[in-house]
Amino acid sequence: MQVQAYTKYARMSPRKVREITKAIQGQNAAEAVEILRFIPRKSARLVSKTLQSAIANAENNNNLSSDALKIESATVEQGPTFKRFRPAARGSAHPYKKATSHIRIILSDEA
Repeated sequence: MQVQAYTKYARMSPRKVREITKAIQGQNAAEAVEILRFIPRKSARLVSKTLQSAIANAENNNNLSSDALKIESATVEQGPTFKRFRPAARGSAHPYKKATSHIRIILSDEA
């Protein structure tokens, strides 16, 4: 059985979040939460929150034990980018983009 959780429009670049999801790919769900707890990055907190949501979905909606859950896939897709402008010299403006990402974690029971 598969259970999934999404975090949409997370204000973090997809590249930064993918570095974290590669570290937990294929891990046991409980071990992955412990790994993410000791990574001092904002993207680790976002992935941890999504992972804990997926574990809660499995326990509450499908009556699965959290000990038997394994991360089948953790994917990060690019969300919409916010276009902004920063004031620059002599009354001009420089454009920049604020990236967002969509985090999807799919868990499966190991049985």
